[in-house]
Amino acid sequence: MSPIVAVVAHRKKTLGAGLDRLRMLITEEGVGELLWYEVAKSKKAPKKVRQALDQSADLVFVWGGDGMVQRCADAMADSGVPMAVLPAGTANLFAANLGIPADLDEAVRIGFHGRREKLDLGVLNGEHFAVMAGAGFEAEMIADSGGRAKKRLGKLSYVKAAVRHVGEPLVPMKIKVDGTTWFEGRASCLLLGNVSMIAGGVKAFDDARPDDGWLEVGVSTAKGPLEWARVIGRMAAGRSDDSPFIRITRAKKVSARFGVPLTYELDGGEREPTIRIKAKAAAGALMVCLPPDQRL
Repeated sequence: MSPIVAVVAHRKKTLGAGLDRLRMLITEEGVGELLWYEVAKSKKAPKKVRQALDQSADLVFVWGGDGMVQRCADAMADSGVPMAVLPAGTANLFAANLGIPADLDEAVRIGFHGRREKLDLGVLNGEHFAVMAGAGFEAEMIADSGGRAKKRLGKLSYVKAAVRHVGEPLVPMKIKVDGTTWFEGRASCLLLGNVSMIAGGVKAFDDARPDDGWLEVGVSTAKGPLEWARVIGRMAAGRSDDSPFIRITRAKKVSARFGVPLTYELDGGEREPTIRIKAKAAAGALMVCLPPDQRL
């Protein structure tokens, strides 16, 4: 029986020859029914994903960046239906970590003929994320780099935003991992990771794997341009945990309380400031289409 295939696309994102080419590639695979949804904003995508699941979709293609993937993954978690990522956004860290290329024809082939594997997700304050989540410096930087600046400058917008925020004061934090106090003091940011690589091919968590059932946890006490330059230098050299301003562990569950309300983010999408977060690892929550020869 021919499969029911759904496409959930952020219509403002681009990849290859575009959505018309995507439609042709999918129909050439001889699908039984094609469910097609386009949205203007990623926050509208979960409703479309749920509609596709209600109509018994066998495969869901997600067209967009990490924010789009996060919204769709949140709706698809534990459904057992495979997600095929079409990396059409400014940031495509999930696809990059999984070896999915920014090549439309190849990404579609992976969706239909690649390996299918259950990967972990993180859950932060009730929402799933696929790449990373955080609060403090990193989240403020992402929030500041959005909107028109992101559209105009692309990845450079993140660099410009980072420069603006490196001088901000440290914030009191109390962080518990698996029920035990792990960090208590002043810090610039808390980062939770499901994969290892962030923008520019830099590894924030050297040993992270999206199939090990754990969340990576990092806290930074760096302040000012010089200390942050040392942190980034160590990360670029390949061992972020060698930095005196970084502390790293892993956990099944994480909770944190902040001395002041902090913006937090999931896969590049900012959320309203909060003084408390709770997170956990969701092992094997998302079925993902991977390149046949890709090893995590």
